[in-house]
Amino acid sequence: MIRNVSLATRLALLVAGTTLPMILFAAGVIYLNHRHERQAAFDRVLDTVRRIRLVLDAEMQGIASGLEVLAASQSLARGDLDAFRRSAEAFLSRFPEGAAISLSTRDGQQLLNTGLAAGEPLPLRVNRGSIEEVFRTGRPAYSKLFVGSVTQQRIVIISVPVVRNGVVVNELSFNPPLAFFQNVIQQLRPSDDWTMSIFDRTGVNLARVPNPEQTIGQRASPTLYPHLFQQMEAKVETVSLEGVPLLTAFTRSPLTGWTVAAGLSVASLTEPLWQALAVTASVGIVMLGIGLAFALSMAARIARGEALQAMLVNELNHRVKNTLTTVQSIAAQTFRRAPDPNEATDKFEARLVALGHAHSVLSEGRWASADVRDIVNGGLEPFRLQEADRLHVRGDEVRVAPRCTLVISMVLHELATNAIKYGAWSNRTGTVTIEWAQFDRGNAKWLRFIWRETGGPEVRAPIRKGFGSRLIEQSLAGVGGSTKVDYDPAGLCCVLECPCE
Repeated sequence: MIRNVSLATRLALLVAGTTLPMILFAAGVIYLNHRHERQAAFDRVLDTVRRIRLVLDAEMQGIASGLEVLAASQSLARGDLDAFRRSAEAFLSRFPEGAAISLSTRDGQQLLNTGLAAGEPLPLRVNRGSIEEVFRTGRPAYSKLFVGSVTQQRIVIISVPVVRNGVVVNELSFNPPLAFFQNVIQQLRPSDDWTMSIFDRTGVNLARVPNPEQTIGQRASPTLYPHLFQQMEAKVETVSLEGVPLLTAFTRSPLTGWTVAAGLSVASLTEPLWQALAVTASVGIVMLGIGLAFALSMAARIARGEALQAMLVNELNHRVKNTLTTVQSIAAQTFRRAPDPNEATDKFEARLVALGHAHSVLSEGRWASADVRDIVNGGLEPFRLQEADRLHVRGDEVRVAPRCTLVISMVLHELATNAIKYGAWSNRTGTVTIEWAQFDRGNAKWLRFIWRETGGPEVRAPIRKGFGSRLIEQSLAGVGGSTKVDYDPAGLCCVLECPCE
């Protein structure tokens, strides 16, 4: 009793000493995995803003190209503003209501604005920066967010030059609806954990989710704003205008000067971390409890294990004795009255190989049972290599007990050997068909196994029966089965029946 208590104490200390380091190791792995996922999330955010910028640039480039075509129209070249208005309205038909096209001089005087009816007074342009840029560079310009003089609402404009004889004479502008930009980021937003914005070149929101109504027109958050003008692209940790910590990435467009930014909520990454740590701790505590309980019962189990070991040794001795008895019987029957010692030795070795195949099949099933197909494949393996096209095997999955497995394996070997020497496999045309099926006899399951030869030499019943013939005909009687051998001149037929259990 004292020995068992001491052993249980040592096992409990061993369990605690191994479980606690495992828990700490698992927690460390989880944290390192979290750091890896955090970096991967940063990269994913940057990939997302790059993709949105490419979409936005493609749309803006397309609009600018359309405006340039409009600026080169013949109606505008000949000063026919009424005809040009019709062309401009056809261009605007592709966009939602609220978009307008304006034609202005360098001093900001509007010559045409589709947002006002023809003949109405046209105010001076508020955003003179885009006009100056177009006249100075002769290329398209993209404005900051401002309040339009006609709409009195926040807008951005795309401006293109109107060129005559190589000289910029007017500026043609178009204000795409801000809802267009809002739809771009809304559709490409991966989930509600993301905050996404499009900033103009001064760092002011012109589109944003969430809360666009409260944030459009505001500058970027103080934690992000300084970074927008230091580099074209970056990954930074910021806090949103709503006070949410974010993993943020941004990229500025070289085409428009606008910046696309997106941030993934830090909480969406740390929450799984805490959940994983909590699960690890819970599992560790449970494992520790189970281990301690296991340690308390291990002493008694060891005592039972010693008894089991003794029983297994006895069982092994029993099987070894049975195997040796079988080998002794095979040797005695093989070498008794053998006229040729060399031939007897070959037969004895072949029969031992067949017995070994049976033991291998049973070992794979832990000596509980064996599948008939495995018995056939193992027992006929040497013959299948030579007579593969003249052996036909079919049958469902049927398992038989170890004692029947050994007998069937030995009988199969003898039948195959006889077929090679005298039967269907002794010429070039004979075939062997093996079939089996399970059937009910009383309350028990039985196996019916049929060996049938065709196409071989004419069959005759043996005048003198040797050990092989007696093994075929009598071996199953020892396990409660039966064997029927039919020496049909057309081909040998052997039917084996034995209980499956």
